[in-house]
Amino acid sequence: MNEVTEAFGRLRRIITATDPDGKSEIMIDDGPAATFLSGEVAGLFEIWSDQSHGPLETSKTTDQAAGKPILSPASGKVKIRWFSIAPNDGSIPEETIREMTRAAFVEMGAGDHQPDTRKHPAMHVTDTLDAIILIKGQVKLILDKEETIIGPGDVVVQRATNHAWEVVSGEPALFVAVLMDRSG
Repeated sequence: MNEVTEAFGRLRRIITATDPDGKSEIMIDDGPAATFLSGEVAGLFEIWSDQSHGPLETSKTTDQAAGKPILSPASGKVKIRWFSIAPNDGSIPEETIREMTRAAFVEMGAGDHQPDTRKHPAMHVTDTLDAIILIKGQVKLILDKEETIIGPGDVVVQRATNHAWEVVSGEPALFVAVLMDRSG
């Protein structure tokens, strides 16, 4: 994760809990629970994921984000993560980018989330309502019918629509995303 740390600094998550006496405390103060890298700085960096059965669980004292990162939360659950994308410097042929992107989606358990990639190789749709906050960089949000440029502090509420992200600045982009599965 040296390239990630160089690009963004330390990714720190602080997870709170309640001790047996009912007092709040810090359960985790560390970096990501799990990482999926696609290249030097592009990837998923898991902060928290609810893996409980039934309603959202707030009392578990185990790291719910540990394990292999997958794109979407479980049915009816929430996932919180950082994710980053790298700028395309044009040195990799488009067909190679398409193949690498497709392989990354399959690896993240999202091989069926790409119904139409004609506009961009990373176009995908999930069955989630997402709050996505750009922390660093400048990015183009690509939708089927239009595109817009977003900057640090901008928030996108992604409502289960086909979309992709493309860096328009010369530096990697870093986001925080809260994904809420709308099924279940």
